[in-house]
Amino acid sequence: MIPAERVRAQVAAILDAWGMPADLAATTAEVMTDTDLMGVDSHGISMLMLYERMRDAGQVRLDARPRVVRDGGVTALVDGGAGLGHPVAAFAMDLAMEKARAHGIGAVGVFNSHHFGAAGWYARRAATQGLLGLVTSSARSVLLVPTGGAAPMLGTNPIAFAAPARRNRPFVLDMATTTVAANKVKVYELNGKPIPEGWVVDGQGRPVTDSAAAMEQLFRRPEGGLTPLGGDAAGGGHKGYGLAMMAQILAATLTGASFSPLRERDRRGADEPDNIGHFFLAMDPAAFRPPGAFEDELDATVDALHAMPAADPAQPVLVAGEPEEMEREARLAAGIPMPETLLAQIRAICGRCGAASLF
Repeated sequence: MIPAERVRAQVAAILDAWGMPADLAATTAEVMTDTDLMGVDSHGISMLMLYERMRDAGQVRLDARPRVVRDGGVTALVDGGAGLGHPVAAFAMDLAMEKARAHGIGAVGVFNSHHFGAAGWYARRAATQGLLGLVTSSARSVLLVPTGGAAPMLGTNPIAFAAPARRNRPFVLDMATTTVAANKVKVYELNGKPIPEGWVVDGQGRPVTDSAAAMEQLFRRPEGGLTPLGGDAAGGGHKGYGLAMMAQILAATLTGASFSPLRERDRRGADEPDNIGHFFLAMDPAAFRPPGAFEDELDATVDALHAMPAADPAQPVLVAGEPEEMEREARLAAGIPMPETLLAQIRAICGRCGAASLF
């Protein structure tokens, strides 16, 4: 178990050694560490291996600062400058919240960005400040096999939504539009565990359960990939496929970011940025109802769900966001678990970039 502050310091030390400005590195380290604290191990410190490859290829500009290129009052468009996604996403969510406080609603699109971690972190940021937040993003990798298809054509394209209550924890839904996020397959590989049947299929639609073989299938073969949410090797997943398209339209088509298959087809070199798009919507419930009425009613709704008889008394009914908050409390007390495989990879990164190894 690694204390959260040590994880945060390790991420910041590596980003500093890579040349990222201190304020941008602090934001990125905060997002990544909080993500690990929530138990979303697929999108925290384990992403550093990918970021190192992107940096070495010249794809990501770690000193880039977000820039507003269009402002329409309640809307804005932000150029991420080909930087890492965490700082630009935090900037864009904050801008959407600022607009929501002034106008009741704020919508901010981002283009020319990269991977930004867990979408739920940014939606939760709005809820903790009394606002509703909706976040979508396109993705760098072409991994989702559309219903009826034999090859991947979309990314995992996450969607997150959060809403504030008064007494209860915020409602926070954070989901991939695939059956599972690709980086969760990576976590299974790091731990040497097989993945459940139905997450990944090969080019003939057959399930892949060996985690190492699944990673090979996802990132090195042109056919097969992740099933859409609600789908399996036998098909289905029409709604998950539709949600992936919705996220693609909001985050990329609307903002001018890329469509992954076309970007890969037209890529001129390994150093070309991913041009990922994000979309952030913030809403002030007081623009729709008297102050406090929304929060009180959401509390009543959550209370009613909590009061439901549980099928298993040892597992009471929870709402989205509560398991992550409970895991956060546990990990703040006990530390963040990391397999030795991951620790070895982080130490190797430190050796290559000259950062102090804190693990």
